[in-house]
Amino acid sequence: MLTDFPKLYCPFIRKLYKVDREDFKKYGSSLKLRLPEVYLVTPEINPGYEWVLEDEDTFAVEKLDGTNVKIKIENQRLVAVQNRKNVIDLYQIIGGHSQIVEGIFMAIQKGYISKDGEYAGEVIGPKLQGNPYQLETHLWYPFDKAIEHLRYKSFHQHARTLENWSAWFKDNLKSLLHTKKVGYEKAGMAEGVVFYNLKRRELGQVYRAKLRRDMFDWYYSDKLKIDSTPIAVEQDAID
Repeated sequence: MLTDFPKLYCPFIRKLYKVDREDFKKYGSSLKLRLPEVYLVTPEINPGYEWVLEDEDTFAVEKLDGTNVKIKIENQRLVAVQNRKNVIDLYQIIGGHSQIVEGIFMAIQKGYISKDGEYAGEVIGPKLQGNPYQLETHLWYPFDKAIEHLRYKSFHQHARTLENWSAWFKDNLKSLLHTKKVGYEKAGMAEGVVFYNLKRRELGQVYRAKLRRDMFDWYYSDKLKIDSTPIAVEQDAID
């Protein structure tokens, strides 16, 4: 088996809040909620993630909304495909994962893979997450390519505060991938961002963190009544 994807943590501590059950029945499915509760960011910094706000080498990349897939190329052959810990059988044509297979071969056709090695990326397209990028076929998009082509260049022009990021995510966090297809004005919003710090990666330190639009209270406020008192702190904030 290939190594699993490491869990990405939020740079802010998140707390769990109950939501109104009747509202949950109406809107929970459309908001991708499994339970009548939401984890929301707080202004408290998640210990060990100060670098996201303080280190000038940190940058933000669009977080693609699909499914994580890792592949291995050996002697110029595709020898392993894995979705998290689930091994994908490329030859299972009945009841298999045709969207993942299609996505990988589309990436090969586009020249996204050029040498042997293990690569991680996101499969996006018609059958995944409602196809927010309006793709006609599935596509496996390598994370290394995202670092190069889906980086928010204006990230360094603004103060790194939760308040600033909340405003950015709410009104202006357009999907860069979708923008390439339909232009900025017609592009949908990105799911969120992944923060990278490649110098930390070279030192063997934690170098990635995530922040999504659905971690903010305004994402739900027009549909869900949210209790003001938290009932728990997300585990990743205290590990």
